[in-house]
Formats: sequence, C-alpha cells, structure tokens
Amino acid sequence: MAKKDIVFVEDYEINPYTMMIKPATNNDPQILSEIFEMNGRYLSSDPPFNIVKRSCEYFGSSFNGRRHGTRQLIGITHKPPIIVDPYTSIFLFPTASPTSSHCIWISHDYVTSHKRNGSDATIVTFQNNEIHELPISFYSFENQLSRTAMLRIKFMQNMKRMEKFAKLIHNQVSEQRGFYWT
Repeated sequence: MAKKDIVFVEDYEINPYTMMIKPATNNDPQILSEIFEMNGRYLSSDPPFNIVKRSCEYFGSSFNGRRHGTRQLIGITHKPPIIVDPYTSIFLFPTASPTSSHCIWISHDYVTSHKRNGSDATIVTFQNNEIHELPISFYSFENQLSRTAMLRIKFMQNMKRMEKFAKLIHNQVSEQRGFYWT
C-alpha cells in the first residue's frame, strides 16, 4: 500500500503502529476518523474517541478505568494521557478534551520532534518523517508530551518494582527448596 492511499476500515483497533487519530468530516455532521499508522492511512466511520474507548476495551479495560489509572499514577485529571495497552506500550495523549469533536489522539512513541507554528499550532514530526500541523499550542503540546512521559516512567517503575518483588519471593521459596533464580 502506498503511503498516500487511504483505506476505509469499519472497526479500527489501535495497535503498535498507530501514530495519530484525527477527526475528519465528509460534508455531513458525522465525525469520522483519519488514522495514521507508520506505513498507512485509514478512514473509519467512528469518531476518534469511540476508537480509543473501544481499543481500551479490546485490551482489557474501559476508558474510564484507564483514565482512573492515570489519575492514580500521576494525578492528572484534565486531558489525561492513557495507557491503551501496557503490554505493547501504547500510550496516547489527547490534544483537547477527549470528548471534544476536535480532539486528536497522538501516540507518544512516534513523536520525534515538534516546533511552534504561531500561537495556536504545533508542527509535529513523526518517526516515519511525516510532518503534521496540529491545532494545539506549543506549550499545550509539550505539556501533554511531558505528562505522557511521566505516566510511562511511573508505570515502568511500578512494573520493575513488581518484578523485583516477584524475584525476591521466588528466591525465598527456591532457597527453602534448594533452588535459586539468577
């Protein structure tokens, strides 16, 4: 598939190749989604927020559960970044209120750089060298990027802590049985 080809998909699921989900319109009031992946573009009849909610459920949690997790880990309640899937490290952040018809969802992994473009726009470069101008101030974009990095770090710290704890317990049990985990 050429990069410029847009493929229509019914029930899109966010995956490790998803870079960005933008709202799009087609001359009627219905909000569609334009989805950018590393090597492709898709159009879905679902609005971005519905795709995000459905994808959270696909990976075992509700959107509200993921939002609550963000609040517990880093205390963010307004425009919270979320972990769509912790196992494949899909961390997304919204550019506006998640329920806004103007909200764009961006994958933290794929942003390589960003720069100011006036007071209300930011130019974002993704890993595949695609460049998009987004209707979000540079400060807000940086704030969302930083919040998502905080969420990612806190989540990884908790995972490492649990791994160390599991290893400690396993070693204690193995020691009692004469086995050791290295």
